[in-house]
Amino acid sequence: MRYKMTLSYDGAPFCGWQRQSDAPSVQQCLEEALSTLLRERIDVTGAGRTDTGVNASAYTAHFDASSPLDTAQICCKLNAILPPAIKVHSVAQAADDFHARFDATEREYTYFLHRVKDPFIAGRSYLCGYPVLDFEAMNRAAQALLGTHDFACFAKTGSDVKTTVCTLREARWYPYEPDHVRLGGYPAGVDGAQPGNYYYFRIRGDRFLRNMVRAIVGTLIEVGRGKRSAGSMAALLESGDRCSAGESVPGHALFLTGIKY
Repeated sequence: MRYKMTLSYDGAPFCGWQRQSDAPSVQQCLEEALSTLLRERIDVTGAGRTDTGVNASAYTAHFDASSPLDTAQICCKLNAILPPAIKVHSVAQAADDFHARFDATEREYTYFLHRVKDPFIAGRSYLCGYPVLDFEAMNRAAQALLGTHDFACFAKTGSDVKTTVCTLREARWYPYEPDHVRLGGYPAGVDGAQPGNYYYFRIRGDRFLRNMVRAIVGTLIEVGRGKRSAGSMAALLESGDRCSAGESVPGHALFLTGIKY
């Protein structure tokens, strides 16, 4: 019988989602926990890879078990033995042909950025303290990414994929106010309490290449700094050259925040 899991994880302790021979992964932790509980070998299939350090607040996976399960009980027991960095939200019986990866029609990622030093979000957001960062130009540049394109210029070199063509439906920067600022955690007038210091980038599409989101964010930051023009994205996509795009930003500020089926 097939079962669908929804979960969240902190990517910091892991080499990513996929099992590795020499480093801990989220997939490995789940497989070992389920195999222990069910007393049979369990293989877990996820909605897709996430890189080292990347987080997920809405991840989906599936696994097969040889007998019917009390899903509420399994969920509770899983959370009792999994490390603190992984939380299983639900386990539910799924159709026999459900596939966590291939049935997904859309994925959403969110990247968090802050412009002033802030100890309360340092591990979940990227400190980008450049004196000039034009988010209007960054959003104009991001609009060129919408639609169906070959995103080879943003893919990790040597990635083993059949195609680098993806379709993006959203790519935009938004200002926001973290709870510790909004609820009065900073005195009025200090730099962390000033508007325009916190942003997130939301990107939605049918699929994403390895390292693609972090490379896009790094390239857009170069636009914001004035190092490349907002109108340069079309030519960059056409080039297919990873060396022509910007550097990848760190993974700790990236979250997989949604999957649609």
